[in-house]
Amino acid sequence: MPITELLAYNAKTYQTETALVELNPELDRRQFRTWREYNLIEPSPNDGYRHEISWEEFNMRANRFANLLLTRGIGKGDKVAILLMNGIDWLPVYFGVLKTGALAVPLNYRYSSEEIRYCLDLADASVLVFGPAFTGRVEEICYNIPKVKTLLYVGDDCPSFAESYNKLVNYCSIQNPDIVLTDDDDAAIYFSSGTTGFPKAILHKHRSLMHAARVERAHHGQTRNDCFLCIPPLYHTGAKMHWFGSLLSGSRAVLLKGTAPREILRAASDEKCSIVWLLVPWVQDILDALERGELELSDFDLSAWRLMHVGAQPVPPSLIKRWLSVFPHHAYDTNYGLSESIGPGCVHLGVENVHKVGSIGKAGYGWQTKIVNDRGEECASGEVGELLVKGDGVMTEYYKDEKASAAVLKDGWLYTGDMAQADEDGFIYLVDRKKDVIITGGENLYPVEIENFIRRHDAVKDVAVIGLADLRLGEIAAAIIEVKPDRTLTEEEVNRFCMGMPRYKRPRKIIFADIPRNPTGKIEKPKLRKIYAADSLVAKQNEIKVEE
Repeated sequence: MPITELLAYNAKTYQTETALVELNPELDRRQFRTWREYNLIEPSPNDGYRHEISWEEFNMRANRFANLLLTRGIGKGDKVAILLMNGIDWLPVYFGVLKTGALAVPLNYRYSSEEIRYCLDLADASVLVFGPAFTGRVEEICYNIPKVKTLLYVGDDCPSFAESYNKLVNYCSIQNPDIVLTDDDDAAIYFSSGTTGFPKAILHKHRSLMHAARVERAHHGQTRNDCFLCIPPLYHTGAKMHWFGSLLSGSRAVLLKGTAPREILRAASDEKCSIVWLLVPWVQDILDALERGELELSDFDLSAWRLMHVGAQPVPPSLIKRWLSVFPHHAYDTNYGLSESIGPGCVHLGVENVHKVGSIGKAGYGWQTKIVNDRGEECASGEVGELLVKGDGVMTEYYKDEKASAAVLKDGWLYTGDMAQADEDGFIYLVDRKKDVIITGGENLYPVEIENFIRRHDAVKDVAVIGLADLRLGEIAAAIIEVKPDRTLTEEEVNRFCMGMPRYKRPRKIIFADIPRNPTGKIEKPKLRKIYAADSLVAKQNEIKVEE
């Protein structure tokens, strides 16, 4: 069934019980005022540290937005882009889109104005819903996005080039739109990219979203007594699909706007969170803060916290062992997935397999996996090949890209591009990626994009960007730069030049050296990785571990 029916069911069954809580550490804590005191759809987003909405409210907000879109002629097959920071509005907007039969198109909040424009055009979006953090970027392109007919601004002080979502939705019906949806209807477009840095539009049906919800609850056993602390951005399939477990179980979720160790522990303590999904950098930061004495566990009530799981990037086994030494009562899990497989869960470690930390696990609930060589033959135990996955969560296609779709979708199998091997017990370990994508702090960096930017410097002869292992971020981008013979260049000058890129794309390590290329002119990145891998702290610690 379409996932929108879960929201309608929860609204009818659980009514005034809390569905979502938003915590904003940047704002002073004040007593939350309920929606009934406003007699409107929502309180102002600036009223204090904590806001909450019930399942009934959640559904009403989604219905109001759906009915607003319907008055603008939005319906089945149309695309509505969402460019919002995490907050109490994000999910009601998303479900409002789905209730019309239109496709939700979440956008990465780190996109530049040109990336936003590119994705809007690629997805054929006719509506863009955006928040205050993006006013400047949207203003730069608002007259150069001809397919977008409506700009809706969520927040106070609506800019002149957009319409106020807050004002318009209050005049719309709270009744559920009479739109018939099926599992085979298109539901959403998510974005991913290859090494070129050009995003691909990933098309999913309602069947995929519902499958993700069932997978998440099967893996983590959510009940109505659980509370999920969600910190990663909701535009990402990972965060939203993990939350789908809360939706399916009718349980509460907390959206924390911040990643500081104290705020994470404070939120888990105050809200009695039982499930917390963290990224590697946040795990590292919490443990470091505890070790430095900046935080004391005795200051927090973490007795409800039963499960910590990590995803979105490779997880150092030593980090999890360190975590479990501090939090021995926690169950631990990790999930592997791609946006093409509706996010996490197609491969799943399982809380009962903590002895296999370092592995990404086995096929998840309702999924099949296999590892094949270049001839398409299944690999034997210990043999390295490409990881394939199959299940109801596999994307329909790369939207408007038949060639790219055919390259990764074959006989129902999704070719992930990740190289892996299985041990004698069938547990899968990632070895390398066919693609050169660098995953840093859960975000993808695309070397060619960074290389092309750095090459614009007139002192640069050649450049190669590779990923180096990092304990906190998983990987960091390192730029190996070959300087023109008649020029000089310093690290400070390179860093200053790279200020023209978004902060998360800037290389964290600069190396001046010759760039090796093979006879066909391709950069020999495996050789560079081998040369410079020893520079990484992770590699050095692994060497120490081996010697011990």
